Amino acid sequence: MSSSSEIVFPASTENPNSSKWRFTWEAQSHTSTLRLILFNSNIKSCTEITVNLSVEKSLLTVCFVEGDSVRVPVPRVLIDPEAPVHCRVFDDHVEVKLSLLLPVDHPLISGLDLSEPEEEKPDSDTFFPFSVNYEIKKLSAMEEVHFYCRSCSTKLTKGIRLFNEMPSVDWQDVADNWFGTCCCSFGGISEQLVMQFAKSYSCTTGVCLITGASVIICKEDLVGCEFPELKGDQTYDSQVNSAKVTSLRPCPEEENNGVKPNNEVVKMMIDGDSSTCIPSKLKDEDKMKSLAGISSEANCDTKSHNTGCCTNNLSESFSKEKEYELNTELLDKQKIFLKGCLGDAFMLRHSNLSKDVKWIEFLCPKCSSLIGAYPCSSDKAPLDDGVRLYKFNISTCLPVRGLNDLFREYTLERMFSRQLLEAAQDELTFRTVVRDIHTKRALSQIVLLNPNAWCYSGYCMHNMEPVTKINMYPVVKLLFSANINDTELEPRNVEEWVAKNQADEVFMLPSQVKELITNLEMANTMLPPSHMLLQGFSMSSLKR
Repeated sequence: MSSSSEIVFPASTENPNSSKWRFTWEAQSHTSTLRLILFNSNIKSCTEITVNLSVEKSLLTVCFVEGDSVRVPVPRVLIDPEAPVHCRVFDDHVEVKLSLLLPVDHPLISGLDLSEPEEEKPDSDTFFPFSVNYEIKKLSAMEEVHFYCRSCSTKLTKGIRLFNEMPSVDWQDVADNWFGTCCCSFGGISEQLVMQFAKSYSCTTGVCLITGASVIICKEDLVGCEFPELKGDQTYDSQVNSAKVTSLRPCPEEENNGVKPNNEVVKMMIDGDSSTCIPSKLKDEDKMKSLAGISSEANCDTKSHNTGCCTNNLSESFSKEKEYELNTELLDKQKIFLKGCLGDAFMLRHSNLSKDVKWIEFLCPKCSSLIGAYPCSSDKAPLDDGVRLYKFNISTCLPVRGLNDLFREYTLERMFSRQLLEAAQDELTFRTVVRDIHTKRALSQIVLLNPNAWCYSGYCMHNMEPVTKINMYPVVKLLFSANINDTELEPRNVEEWVAKNQADEVFMLPSQVKELITNLEMANTMLPPSHMLLQGFSMSSLKR
């Protein structure tokens, strides 16, 4: 069934060249309108046009009075064939609006199979949102896993059999949330647990730790790579050398009984399946106080002097002798862990930074493409013996990005937009400054416009070209400004913008920021000039 709409405009002296016409389909979540933006870089004033929609062929044709036509494939959506087609012509583009029976993100749409029968479809569970637990389950089910460079298919690792989630790097926040920071809530336990965590934190051979954006591999498991030895402390106790992965979480019985964390002692989980747990309710009060490193007399003295024990610093909640004893047990590199979280260096924040930690880009030993990074201190040896391999740069099997590749859907822009939205939700801000992780220089400013948009962009087809089947994909619409060549962003203006708007700040490797900005600029070219700039920012989008 076909529908048409005709609008007459002043004639143009130039005929449109269909081979140079670009189009972008846009739709918003929860709305039943599909919008087409059609433009040509040489467009001036459009002539009389006729728009013909063929629902059966998934094709929209724009015919000009001179006889030329532009053919645009229509995405797989539920279009209302009875609704009229609305057209508007602007100075630099043509806009066409179609009515939908259901919004593109309606639950009923997701349950419909709009793809071709012969198309080979991957496991739907592997699509966004990506789940670390799902990935651990899939990887653990494999007999042995090797990781490969996505650029050249080079094998990067030995066989890995054990996979665990990266323990929380916010050790201090986790411990403080459980016990608080004052003596009344056993704040001493918090600091002891953090130091104990730093002692046991180390990447071990044969174990792969998984984060949202990367996998962390022990340097001994990498193939064809050599690293300098760590200077200084080289010996570890048996706890550090063991293959146990430690994380902070409550005892199972405490989770089920709903006991408040402030009145219990946190448990150190070992290996994920075998564990020992400190009882949450100790009958002997002196034992509980001794765990906190304080005595009942100290509590009484604090309260009797009316100094406000609940506002005391963490270091004042237990004796200086105990603090010195714990600190002397840590190696120099382990003490660095207490000054800042390591994470995966994809999108770090101020709380994750440490002046004692530098990040080194890790390149493929064969093609030299960036595949990861690792932290170091005074030398270039991995600080925790681990190298972060970014999921969007590696593959779990050959061929890369094949149906069996667990990371085939990962891209830099998707991982960035995902974490950008998470930060916006947590920080309640829609403005972000992206900085160089090395120099702290601002490289880009980003303003979120719409986190729930759908889009597809491309070039119009020739008359004899068969109709292409296309699917819209979810995107984040945003504004951005870039500072790759020190020519656009003025540092003082950026700092004023951050302070005025309470913008979030993230730190990334400069090569990743450059790739990100390239993606933003490419998406910007698929919009007409009237859509490209807004208040000094360029309009663009990122896949999510």
